[in-house]
Amino acid sequence: MLKRLLSYIVPIRIHQKKSSVSKNLEVTWANGQLVLDSKNTNYSYGSLQRVLRKGLKKIGFDNIRNMQEVLILGVAGGSVIKTLTDEIKCTGKITGVEIDPEVIALANEYFDLNQIPNLKIVIDDAFDYVLRTPFKYDLIVVDIFQDTAMPNFLFEKFFMTRLGSLLKRDGYILFNTMILNKNDNARNDQYHAQFNDKPFRVTRLPRVESHNELILIHRYQ
Repeated sequence: MLKRLLSYIVPIRIHQKKSSVSKNLEVTWANGQLVLDSKNTNYSYGSLQRVLRKGLKKIGFDNIRNMQEVLILGVAGGSVIKTLTDEIKCTGKITGVEIDPEVIALANEYFDLNQIPNLKIVIDDAFDYVLRTPFKYDLIVVDIFQDTAMPNFLFEKFFMTRLGSLLKRDGYILFNTMILNKNDNARNDQYHAQFNDKPFRVTRLPRVESHNELILIHRYQ
């Protein structure tokens, strides 16, 4: 494909869509790969896929391969789901929660998200879903952004406590955050301090792809 080859020289946008939730969405060929971007940041594939892959690798691919219940909060184009199914070969049940139906439509059209047999997509607000779900999970991936902004509820004690209660023993939360200034760094310090107590152990992977910091929470009891 000519556009794919040319994308090694310059990114080539092939689709642009306005979304009431995500505002501006773009599907682009970049370095021979289709990526999904918002106005100011990568939403799926590209650098975001590399960021979350590092977190999954820290947990251990062999460990994840045996997991039965995985929850993804913030699906976008589904790059972390593709890493789980295509690379890690996770065959457990994957539930993806995404508030924006328009981004899921793009994920289905350009990234074949609807072709993954062990994936269920739920169009819902992540806060509401976490509040209502009766299920426990081996792995919870939190990757929620509106462009470069992160909703405040992600860092509130109530949400943190509820999220931790959804983990099975020996389960993990992989939380992708963005640090753009000293306030963001202080916010992550506070989050770490509040969560780092029994039965949880917190590890931070700083400055992944420049502005991302991964927070990995392990429920060891």
